[in-house]
Amino acid sequence: MEEIEERIAKDIKKFNENAKILDEHTLGPKEIEIVRLAKNYCDDAQAWLDKKDFYTAFASISYAHGLLDTLLKLNSEE
Repeated sequence: MEEIEERIAKDIKKFNENAKILDEHTLGPKEIEIVRLAKNYCDDAQAWLDKKDFYTAFASISYAHGLLDTLLKLNSEE
């Protein structure tokens, strides 16, 4: 289980690095809301990880990455 825990922790770290990239962009109100939701999912992932619920933590961080990746893609095409 240590390997799973480390992977989720790495995913959370990567999410936070990517979120900083978006902080540098000018975002509209809808995009800001999506970033907020993604950060909430990341926070949830950390909480689930702390409780050793690896399945829910992984699902939460995966969803957070999906939301953030979409915004990164949209903002890179401008």
